[in-house]
Amino acid sequence: MNDQFDDELDNDNNEEEEDFAKLLESYDEGMNEEIQVGDKIKGKIIEIGMDSVFINTGTKVDGVVEKKELCNDDGEFPYVKGDELDLYVVYSSESEIRLSKALSGESGEQALYDAQKNKIPVDGKVTEVCKGGFRVEIMKKSAFCPLSQMDLKFVTKPEDFVGNTYRFMISRIEENGRNIVVSRRNFMEMDLKDARNQFLKDLAVDVILEGHIIKLMDFGAFVELFPGIEGMIHISELSWSRIDHPKEVVKEGEPVKVKVIKVEKQDSKNKLKIALSLKQAGGDPWDTAIEKFVIGDMIKGRVTRCLDFGAFVEIAPGIEGLVHISEMSYTKRVNKAQEVVNP
Repeated sequence: MNDQFDDELDNDNNEEEEDFAKLLESYDEGMNEEIQVGDKIKGKIIEIGMDSVFINTGTKVDGVVEKKELCNDDGEFPYVKGDELDLYVVYSSESEIRLSKALSGESGEQALYDAQKNKIPVDGKVTEVCKGGFRVEIMKKSAFCPLSQMDLKFVTKPEDFVGNTYRFMISRIEENGRNIVVSRRNFMEMDLKDARNQFLKDLAVDVILEGHIIKLMDFGAFVELFPGIEGMIHISELSWSRIDHPKEVVKEGEPVKVKVIKVEKQDSKNKLKIALSLKQAGGDPWDTAIEKFVIGDMIKGRVTRCLDFGAFVEIAPGIEGLVHISEMSYTKRVNKAQEVVNP
C-alpha cells in the first residue's frame, strides 16, 4: 500500500516538474535576449518610484529610466502604470538595463562617442545662427548643425530655432571632441520612420487626409500631408468654381482637408507623386442642388460667361445656370447677352 502511495506521489511530483519546466520554457520564449545599447524599445511602465521609473523591456531584466527625464515642460509626470514608452538602451548588463529618451547633461566625452557609435539621440540647445548652419550646445560642448540638417524641410527663418532645445544625432566627432557635427534631420527621419511607413501603407485613392498648404504656384498648391511627404492640388481641383490663381481659394499655412485622387511612383527614385483634390473632399455640389434650389426661388449669382444665346450664371460654387437672351429683359429686344450683362 505504501509503495503504491509513493509511486503516485512520485508521479505527481514528476508532473509538477514537467508543468513548471513548460511554464519556464514558455516564459523564456517570450523574452528578447538580443537587446543591445542603442536599441529603441517600446515597453510598459510596471512601477513608478520616487526618482526612477521601471519598464518592462521584454527581457528577464527590467529597465530603469530617471523619472525627471520623463516629466513635461511644466515639471509634471504625465504617465501611469501600464503606459507604453519609446526609449533607448544606454547601458545593458546581465543585471541592469538603463534607459533614456536621449543623452543629455554632463555625461562626458566618452558618452558622445557612445552616442555616435550606437546611434543614440542627444539633447542640444541651439545657441546661435552661424555661417552655413547653427551652433548647438551638447553636453557642455559646442557642436555644429548644417542648415540643411536642422529640419525635414528647407529652413527659411533660421532665427526661429535659436534658444530652443531639440534632439540630434551625432554625425561626426573629430579632434578629441572639439569638432562635433550633429543632425536634427537624421533624428526626425529615424523617429518618424515607423509612422511614415504606416502612413504610406494606408495611402490610397479616395482617402480623405488633412494637411496644410506649404506653397502656391500658378498651376496649383502643394500640401504637406506628413513630415517630408507632399502632394499637389492642381488648380482645377481647388474649387468647383473657375479661378485664375490658387490664392483665390487658399493661402500658405492654411490647414486643408483633401481627397487623394492619384498615387504613382515618380521616376527611378522610388518617390511618390500624390495628386490631391480640395473640391472633391467636400463632395459634389450637384448632389445637394435639388434640395437648395427650387423653381420660383429668387437667387443671386455671378455671370461667368456670355454667349450669343445667353449668359451663364454661377449660383453656387460649381453650379451654373443659363439665362437665355429671351429672359433678360421684358422691355426691349436683346440680341446679345453683352447688351445687358458682362462677366
